Amino acid sequence: MNAAVPTTRAAQPAQPANEQPARDANIARGEHLVSSAGCHDCHTPLKMGKNGPEPDMARMLSGHPQQLQLPPPPAASPPWIVAAAATNTVWAGPWGVSFTANLTPDKETGLGAWSKDEFVQAITTGRHRGRGRRILPPMPIPSYRNFNQDELAAIFAYLATIPAIKNQVPDPLPPRNLPKHG
Repeated sequence: MNAAVPTTRAAQPAQPANEQPARDANIARGEHLVSSAGCHDCHTPLKMGKNGPEPDMARMLSGHPQQLQLPPPPAASPPWIVAAAATNTVWAGPWGVSFTANLTPDKETGLGAWSKDEFVQAITTGRHRGRGRRILPPMPIPSYRNFNQDELAAIFAYLATIPAIKNQVPDPLPPRNLPKHG
């Protein structure tokens, strides 16, 4: 004869109702927005794969690799005014040379020491941490300004969950004297 064994649920940590599912949904939304907005296109370095360049997901969203030394960019001349490194993490043009930022939560070299408000302000103002130097091309700030506050908060929440990668991205370089045409 089988006796019914009473079952009890394991004790769960106390948390407000719906807080964790809402947080998980917000992080999932942030991941979707990061993937849809093309953040990996520039902030995840490319590597050569068997079918050509592909994102190096071992360095996901870590920006320009600090150990990669490049020669000076070619002088821009119309109609060619932009040059990019093979990693797609360095861009040169009339603005100078820009290096894609480390978006991982590393506290020293990434976004780990940033607040959500600093991140939101950076995107909405086009300024580093919302108050510093201008964020340079090819970062599509005019397009990303269309994100609303909740979307930017979701992106920031997602970025806080990815692996932290220590990678010190160089500061931008000023423009070189460009040849005058016409």
